[in-house]
Amino acid sequence: MVPKPWRIIPRPLLETVLNNHSQHHRVPQPLILHGPRGVGKTTLILERLLADWNKGPHLSGYVDFAETIEDHHPIYGQSFPWASWSNCPPPPLSNCRIKLESCLESMAEKGVKLGSITSHQIFATMNKSHGLNTALRRVLQGDNASKSVVSRRASSSALWDQAVFALSPRCNAAEVDGVLGLREEGRSLSIEEASYFREAIVALRLAKQLIKIQQGWRANAIADLNQTRGFSPSLAHSCTDWPCLLIELLSQAAEIDHFQPKLIINNVDVLRNASLSDDGTSVCGSMYHDSLVWRIIALGANERCLPVILVTSDSYYSYRAYMDFGFPDIFISRETFGWTPQEAKLHMVPDYFSNAEWKLIAEVLGPNPRHLFELYALKQGNYFNKTATDHNFGTIEDIVDAYLAYLQVTVVNPAMDRALALLQAHAVDVRNGLVSKDRLRFGAPWRHPPQSDDSCLSLDWAKIQLMDFVHSLVDAEFGVNYLADCSLEIFDDPSAVALAEVGLLYAQRDPSFMRPISRGIQRCLVRWLVQQQFQLSSRHHPVVRFSLTMAYSEEGRILHLRVSNTDMNSASRRSCDTNMWSIYSIFEAGGFH
Repeated sequence: MVPKPWRIIPRPLLETVLNNHSQHHRVPQPLILHGPRGVGKTTLILERLLADWNKGPHLSGYVDFAETIEDHHPIYGQSFPWASWSNCPPPPLSNCRIKLESCLESMAEKGVKLGSITSHQIFATMNKSHGLNTALRRVLQGDNASKSVVSRRASSSALWDQAVFALSPRCNAAEVDGVLGLREEGRSLSIEEASYFREAIVALRLAKQLIKIQQGWRANAIADLNQTRGFSPSLAHSCTDWPCLLIELLSQAAEIDHFQPKLIINNVDVLRNASLSDDGTSVCGSMYHDSLVWRIIALGANERCLPVILVTSDSYYSYRAYMDFGFPDIFISRETFGWTPQEAKLHMVPDYFSNAEWKLIAEVLGPNPRHLFELYALKQGNYFNKTATDHNFGTIEDIVDAYLAYLQVTVVNPAMDRALALLQAHAVDVRNGLVSKDRLRFGAPWRHPPQSDDSCLSLDWAKIQLMDFVHSLVDAEFGVNYLADCSLEIFDDPSAVALAEVGLLYAQRDPSFMRPISRGIQRCLVRWLVQQQFQLSSRHHPVVRFSLTMAYSEEGRILHLRVSNTDMNSASRRSCDTNMWSIYSIFEAGGFH
């Protein structure tokens, strides 16, 4: 087979749905594009849609909060993590705010350039929800030349005009003209028109300065709130005043066939988990996230908002976010799971894999697009081509085995270690009385965590909880319909919450299944469970050494499972045989027949 470059395959139905939403200049609700990791959401936005959303009257602002995580983003030469972004070191909230605000500011400046945003509009929008007189006087008092002309009885609009006039000399004229493109060839404006545009740019900067002054007045209250870990909607809203003001300005300025802005926020879950800086000027990441999203919802419901598309792989946004923010239809939900096996076969065979190779891949890894891309890149790699020639090694079975080992070592095992840490933290919270009794109902296996501070005992409890949950998930054929089966109590299980938080499980919205994010990750979860079974056996028989050998069929199924053990007496061998039958039954239930 001649190697072919990987191509971006269109998804007509999903593209049509997103295009229809983005073509409106104002909409009543934000849209959430969500789905398991690796199904191609970011690729769809960047490679198929974003270019068209910046043509003609359309203007799209794209913010990827994951770009603040330098060790795990392609723009820094890295690759996206398979597990959740919460497993990576959280970025500072200040970096996320800078990315969002700089994007919105550039969009607002383009609106000014088109004449859609004016100084009067900025003042009218601010004056609706902000008391401006004191802050405007503070700005005017900072300018020595204007001290004598500030009147105590001046209206807000008069103070605004004076502040814009006073701030104009402080702004870099060349920078303002560069933003407006007044010195570009073919753009000639009269003196009055140029002054009109410059006044709007200065008014934008004045608005930002006023909000900064008002935030400074609340700095001590915000610092106390962060120290006491309290909650205050008014303080949270004060931290999102500037981006929300820009969104409101852009929404008001939107006009069909003239200026149609839209905002795409990718990996919005990174903002929710962002770490708090020590400067005391902002609330925590989760409170900032909730305030921003809630104000976008309110703007859309009350006055209509520019199209806002939130893109995420966090299953929190498939069900729980809707309930946290009010009711099940508060967002427009667009959930994607990538390809079905039949669709993937249509696109992959015979261009990238042969029919025989595809049968094995579909059985072992499934149709996840990112799995297929990474496997194809591995197949075309020089190492496997060389070993296939020199050592008769490098068949598709060897490549799939190596890829599964890579997923196991670099993705699943570290994620399970973090899940264990989350369960241990849950045990500490229960011991300190921070978990409500509703989550500790009678009969729940997680009802009685260790009551001591022994870290070893806590780790053993967490590992037993996690093993029991994974084993139960295997028995349930890797899927729990939490709505249709009336099984919402699964969200009380700290093991389910931990595995969803680290990104190995995904809680779908429709149909409402909680399941592993892909078949490949599903197999790695079973391997982790088998490994833990071996470790438990070796703790009872510390001299036992296991060697696991598996024989595969052409379809990738296990034909024979053989364990070689040494240094074992007859009683230990009988105990080991019993454990191995239990492990083999797990393989059968997981589709490893």
